[in-house]
Amino acid sequence: MKAGTLFVVSKERRAGAFFIVLGLMEILRRSYKRIAVFKPIVESEDDEDIDGVLKSFDLVQKREEAWAVTEKDALRYLADGDEEELYESIISHYEKLKSEYDFVLCIGFGKSDVSRLTDFDMDLKVAKNLSAPVAGVINADGKSQEAINEEMAIWYSSLKRDGLKPIALFVNRVRQKLTCSVKRVGGSKGVPCFMIPYKEELDRPTVMDIMDTLDAKLLLLKSRKQLERSVKRVLVAAMHPEHFLERLKEGDIVVTPADRSDILLAVYAANHSPDFPAASAVVVGGGFDPADSVLRLLGSDENFRIAVVSTPEDTISIAAAAQRCEARLTSGHRRKIDLAIGHFQKYVDTSLIEESLENSSTGIVTPAMFLHRIFASASALKKDIVLPESDDGRILQAAETILRRNIAKVTLLGDESDIRNRAGILGVDLDGATFVDPAGSGCLDRYAKDLYELRKDKGLTLDGAYELLGNRTYFGTMMVKEGAADGMVCGATHTTRETVLPALQIIKTKPGIDIVSSIFFMCLDTRVLVYGDCAIVPDPDPKELAQIAVCSAMTAKSFGIEPVVALLSYSSGESGVGKDVQKVKEAARIAAQMAPEIPIEGPLQYDAAIDPEVAGKKMPGSSVAGRATVFIFPDLNTGNNTYKAVQRATGAIAIGPVLQGLDKPVNDLSRGCSVDDIVSTVAITAIQAGKS
Repeated sequence: MKAGTLFVVSKERRAGAFFIVLGLMEILRRSYKRIAVFKPIVESEDDEDIDGVLKSFDLVQKREEAWAVTEKDALRYLADGDEEELYESIISHYEKLKSEYDFVLCIGFGKSDVSRLTDFDMDLKVAKNLSAPVAGVINADGKSQEAINEEMAIWYSSLKRDGLKPIALFVNRVRQKLTCSVKRVGGSKGVPCFMIPYKEELDRPTVMDIMDTLDAKLLLLKSRKQLERSVKRVLVAAMHPEHFLERLKEGDIVVTPADRSDILLAVYAANHSPDFPAASAVVVGGGFDPADSVLRLLGSDENFRIAVVSTPEDTISIAAAAQRCEARLTSGHRRKIDLAIGHFQKYVDTSLIEESLENSSTGIVTPAMFLHRIFASASALKKDIVLPESDDGRILQAAETILRRNIAKVTLLGDESDIRNRAGILGVDLDGATFVDPAGSGCLDRYAKDLYELRKDKGLTLDGAYELLGNRTYFGTMMVKEGAADGMVCGATHTTRETVLPALQIIKTKPGIDIVSSIFFMCLDTRVLVYGDCAIVPDPDPKELAQIAVCSAMTAKSFGIEPVVALLSYSSGESGVGKDVQKVKEAARIAAQMAPEIPIEGPLQYDAAIDPEVAGKKMPGSSVAGRATVFIFPDLNTGNNTYKAVQRATGAIAIGPVLQGLDKPVNDLSRGCSVDDIVSTVAITAIQAGKS
């Protein structure tokens, strides 16, 4: 199949073309397995844009494949009148990428000296020579509606004049009220136009940016994440500590002479107080380091999470240079990249972009594509997921990612000042989160009475209900039951029993379903399969096994996987006998009655279920054999061992366990979970909430 391609171009610096590239790459990852980035002309071989895309999206592409010529060589070609040789070099590099990748995303060179020398037309000439459709980026900052309309018209006519196919136009950095003059640039049959508001944090430098500007050295650093903190303001601290503390604001970078130990100690004290703002970093100047005893004090405290850096310049020079520092968006700015992708998705109808590119789809689903589709689906639903374990740093870091990428709304349980203080120490931004303290909640009495009514037949007293709600897992489960949250994710610091038992007691199972079971999404190299049950039910009887099969099929369908269900055994069809085979056969019969619209068959051996060639020999004429997407194991022993064996032997990514059968979604985390595990589980829970 011919590789897809898209060329992103802008006419000027600071239009935000790289921001648009990040958003488009997020869309492409849902539909293409092998994606390459290509920037025809780079300022240097260590181009930040290329590095940013390669690292942010874990592309397999080598850096040297991602560019054709340096800016210096391009200027030499143009000065010598060898423009055609320049294009030939670019095209040869590009064609090689097209032969090896499913999609090539090209980045224009709007911020280079070449673009200033040759203007916007150079990008269009390259796009034309590559036969690539174009996405345009316009910087709206400081421009009137009339100027924007004129620029859109010129952009559209320029593409049409050169015979190029426009895919979309992005009017970026919009501070004022603007609209597209028509719904689609070029009339009703034109291309979609998206207005993207200005996002101040994307325009703020980070501690890392200011360090690079000052060529500063690190004196104290607990975590690399500290360097990603946004800097809201440069504060020169030349006054006494009491006056300095009056002026300190959240996100300030503090500039002070190295011998001002009193200022460093004031920053240290403010960092530990919930009543004072925390600085982003401290820059000390003067050509020498602060007192060793002060640095040892700051360095010995794990809760002091503010970077301290040094430069030989004087305070005034440091402040002036820091003020001039421009914001960047590179691979080292992970938090900013998450925010950028979330901001893009909030204002861009990604389905319109996908429609324009769908003819290039390969039909392959990779693990990354599956995860990105999950994030996109969750984002559209805007569900509220409660996270009870706010005292775990992983939960807070995951909450930041979820909020920045607009994956879901987040409710954190616990005292808000304690949570925010912990987040500040970790350098985590929880802007947009909701905080509920169970002890002081106005809902506590109602929840206790409702819980008592639910469980009084089991011997629960009203006092016992209050006691249970002192456990955040029970409180969070009641929030889901009462509709105050759409789902819950727990288990980072709790056992599976501590997560699942409150859900069984309070939320209970869906009508017609007697048990809670689980599935794993097994993300193989080119497709995603569903395995169930590999985590919850030890030895299901035929009726329970049938319910697991139907629930697993419904879960698969909820996540865009067409369910074709194989109930597994050590024999296929009528080839074997025994009580274990009979159990699977009976379960398949019950499942088929429960969901006659879904292809369900069993018993099947694994090879007959997944391999069309084997299926043709063992089960000719079967509607399931050889094409199964949902695999149901006869017991937990078989399922758990199989999913782990496949995971280790193939390198597959196993996402789960995903609980199913509950009337409202609750999902369990492993106590060894990573931040990424939490983020994906929250997204899955949000999608389940949208289907419940």
